[in-house]
Amino acid sequence: MSSNAEAAATGNGGHPTNGLSDTVHQRNRLGILTIAAEAERVEVAYLRDALELTAGNLSRHLAVLEEADLIQIERGYHGRRPKTWIRITEQGQAALAAEISALRELLRRHQELGGASRPTG
Repeated sequence: MSSNAEAAATGNGGHPTNGLSDTVHQRNRLGILTIAAEAERVEVAYLRDALELTAGNLSRHLAVLEEADLIQIERGYHGRRPKTWIRITEQGQAALAAEISALRELLRRHQELGGASRPTG
């Protein structure tokens, strides 16, 4: 867990949103990581369909996650057809766990306050 996520989770500083990662939190990248965490590997075509992304948009998100060492991209063949799969890395698993922890803390805090917006002074 990142130090920001730990601080948010333990209440030792900052707001729980400080524990959110800009790389992981983006909706499509969070979807990619959560789907990848559910399986040994995931075919890119499945991700494209499940997340309703264009091939180009998915490719860009995969590049961001690969550059951050959160996923590994594997290219190969299934029969004669070229296929591309992704696997979540250990670092990706840790980043996803930290993100979920920060989201849980944010939800806990929101529920504790009754969910009502409270104006500040």
